[in-house]
Amino acid sequence: MDGVPIGRKVNLNSFDSYEKLSFSVDELFRGLLAAQRDSSAGKEAKEIRGLLDGSGEYTLVYEDNEGDRMLVGDVPWHMFVSNVKRLRVLKSSDLSSLNRGAAKQREGIS
Repeated sequence: MDGVPIGRKVNLNSFDSYEKLSFSVDELFRGLLAAQRDSSAGKEAKEIRGLLDGSGEYTLVYEDNEGDRMLVGDVPWHMFVSNVKRLRVLKSSDLSSLNRGAAKQREGIS
């Protein structure tokens, strides 16, 4: 998660889809987010929704081997696995510039 110094390793070869990766990331960070929201805890942690489509509070983003940040799910799975260097969980509200960059790439504009 951006701004939170957490080091977790995820073996991408143990997954075969973005959905399974999203589920795993949800399991890793669900408790952390619940603790940040409610320091008294005790409440059951809620599922992190919208990681792949940006419809939730958080979205999965990756840094490729060239240092570019991309939205997880923008390329076929096998291409993602071969190019990803680092995964990040960003607040969806912080994605506006990244979304514009991805849209330009899809349109073929540099």
